[in-house]
Amino acid sequence: MMTIQHAYDEFYNSLQQIYDAGEARNIADWVIEDVTGIRKIDLVIRKDLILSPKQESVLEGFLSELLRHRPVQYVLNEAWFHGLKLYVDENVLIPRPETEELVDWVVKDVSYEMKKKKKALSVLDVGTGCGCIAIAIKKNLPDADVWAVDVSEKALEVAGKNAMLQDVAVHFKKINFLQLSERHALPSFDVIVSNPPYVPEKDKTTMHKNVVDYEPHLALFVNDHEPLVFYHAIANFAMAHLKYNGIIFLEIYENLSEQVADLFRKNGFEQIIVRKDMQGKDRMVKIQVESYGL
Repeated sequence: MMTIQHAYDEFYNSLQQIYDAGEARNIADWVIEDVTGIRKIDLVIRKDLILSPKQESVLEGFLSELLRHRPVQYVLNEAWFHGLKLYVDENVLIPRPETEELVDWVVKDVSYEMKKKKKALSVLDVGTGCGCIAIAIKKNLPDADVWAVDVSEKALEVAGKNAMLQDVAVHFKKINFLQLSERHALPSFDVIVSNPPYVPEKDKTTMHKNVVDYEPHLALFVNDHEPLVFYHAIANFAMAHLKYNGIIFLEIYENLSEQVADLFRKNGFEQIIVRKDMQGKDRMVKIQVESYGL
């Protein structure tokens, strides 16, 4: 028989083969709570609780997957984003903290615009993946009319599932946004937000194994010769489909902030703000639009 404390110690020590101590502890805390229902804060007083044979078997299976570098979010089929528990699998990217910062920015500014204009605004999320951005915006701005598009049908299935779990209404559409005819079939919007694929293929070698081996490359990487391909498409779309005084919010690759800003300037967009994330990296861009729109 194995106590919960013994199981925790074995799990944590095994994870240190491939993770640093802090990350190993965080993963162990998360998995033990998921399997047993015992929170880290309660572990001390319940450390002698005996695991059931089924719990031992589940933990063993989870550890085997984790030691193959499979991300814990895919092992448990869950990820937390902006206070929301979301379903994730290998068909979608795992939501990142810097994307939460982007959503914070969107919610704050769009809330202000809605109060100022005294009307609900329409929002488009380009490349929605698991739906984290669109769902978090709808949760925080329930009056907003939120749309979300993605080229992957399986990703949209995940996003739809998450919208149901969070009890929000989002218009999900299967769109290849790089195809001119498909994106121009969409209506016009007050706000465009996107965390598009932006990592050049050449940078795969610098990324962690659990990212490169498991997360969908379609949602991560772009051709080395066209690293701004999605930003070009968004700028083109905005010129015809962003309403007057509309706003664009984008997550960007830290090494390409000036190139993204310059791209929009060359297309006539003038009010451009680049913002750093909590790590001090250029990671977000806001474009306030006045000269375009309907």
